[in-house]
Amino acid sequence: MAVKIRLTRMGDKKSPFYRVVVADSRSPRDGRFIDIIGTYAPLKQPAEIKLDAEKAKKWLGNGALPTDTVRDILVREGIIEKKPVPAKTKTAKKKEA
Repeated sequence: MAVKIRLTRMGDKKSPFYRVVVADSRSPRDGRFIDIIGTYAPLKQPAEIKLDAEKAKKWLGNGALPTDTVRDILVREGIIEKKPVPAKTKTAKKKEA
């Protein structure tokens, strides 16, 4: 079973509010989930993020993979470190020239 840490949409029309959940990758976006580890409100200035760092670290340690957006949130909160951007390969450099 592939487990992901991802966002589940809540809130009214045109005013999204998200829960950060741990779910099976095969379940629908707003469907079943295993655990709620936080919330994310992007429309507030600045964006409001509330995460349970202990739960997040536990699930990451158990092999759960965060989506791109959740990875950015985790980096912003200091739970994981941002991975460095890899250097361009030889083939990519040749295509630019």
